[in-house]
Amino acid sequence: MSKAAKLELDGKSYEFPIVEGSEQEKALDISALRNATGHITLDDGYGNTGSCLSAITFIDGEQGILRYRGIPIEQLAEQSTFVETAYLIIYGELPSREQLRRFSDLLTQNQNLHEDMRHHFEGFPATAHPMAILSAMINASSCFYPGLMGRANSGRFDVHAARLISQVRTIAAFSYRKSRGLPIVYPKPAYKYTANFLHMLFSEPYQEYELKPEVVKALDLIFLLHADHEQNCSTATVRMVASSQANLFACAAAGVCALWGPLHGGANQAVVEMLDAIHRSGDDGSKFITAAKDKDSGKRLMGFGHRIYKNYDPRAKIIKAACDRLLAALHASDPLLDIAKRLEETALNDSYFVERKLYPNVDFYSGIIMRALGIPLEMFTVIFAIGRMPGWIANFKEILHDRNSRIYRPRQIYTGPTLRSYVPLDQRA
Repeated sequence: MSKAAKLELDGKSYEFPIVEGSEQEKALDISALRNATGHITLDDGYGNTGSCLSAITFIDGEQGILRYRGIPIEQLAEQSTFVETAYLIIYGELPSREQLRRFSDLLTQNQNLHEDMRHHFEGFPATAHPMAILSAMINASSCFYPGLMGRANSGRFDVHAARLISQVRTIAAFSYRKSRGLPIVYPKPAYKYTANFLHMLFSEPYQEYELKPEVVKALDLIFLLHADHEQNCSTATVRMVASSQANLFACAAAGVCALWGPLHGGANQAVVEMLDAIHRSGDDGSKFITAAKDKDSGKRLMGFGHRIYKNYDPRAKIIKAACDRLLAALHASDPLLDIAKRLEETALNDSYFVERKLYPNVDFYSGIIMRALGIPLEMFTVIFAIGRMPGWIANFKEILHDRNSRIYRPRQIYTGPTLRSYVPLDQRA
């Protein structure tokens, strides 16, 4: 006998089925609520609302668990690569050797932008933010593939997905070069995904960037750790747009716009800005910690706490270790890292932060790594977007293949004026 929840309303009783996921997550299926009762639910910020059934990512925020398609993030971070993980996220299984080779070849074949797109880059001012360019150019790129317009069919999905994953880093690198007044550097087919991005970002026409293995691995790990994270703001935006049967590139461009917000993709930039401000003030972090506990100080500890995780963000543990390895390999010291470690140690042992479960999240250390790699602050959110592309594509694919999918259309509770009449202009006070 299937389980159901009872709702008592205005003297009447209603039953709504209980849905249980593969990890015993439970939800009340209220799809028929309005038709049955005339009422809707009100959940500001969707904190208690499941918008879909999805088989991509599982998160247990209380226990600090993150899995892509059932595989723990710790195993993927240690043993996999971004490209292999992207395949897993999009297609649901780890690829065979032949599948991985074919997928990698598709990425290489589709990494170049149409040459006419160079004219689009020239139209942006030097002050244009790379995220603005990224969103616009992803949309513009779709214009060069007439078969993309309209709902993608299964036969072309592989090519569209590979083209988007591959070209997003080309667009990102071109955007950076444009903002610095530097000549465009084209991708090299011989380089793998992350190495190629670093090449396009930092090489000069007659002096190629030295690809240090530890640098390539660190950036590849950042991409992997950001590849998907359930129904966050940008992913929910992608699904919302996809429900209208917009094409894949349009949905990804919408995701970029959502990610641009400082409360979402801009968090790692805010961490570095905070650490830099602490350093410039001459503080070692101690004074800032004290101020952060005073709600009237205006100081906020960035990179701590998470909407979902009520435990240590598993990605933060991984990236902290990677940060230590990278700086050791580069023989680099960073005063901001020293401050970051002091903030973390203090917060993890301070009852104020422990009671509020304010643990370090992935943004706390990812900014330090990108700073060590020489990636400028304005590119931090762009790096996030490159990494998140497989998750957006996988969520688009779920909408695409769901025969029961309807256009998303949330309800609202209206709080404006009740019925009133139009007042002619000469009669208004």
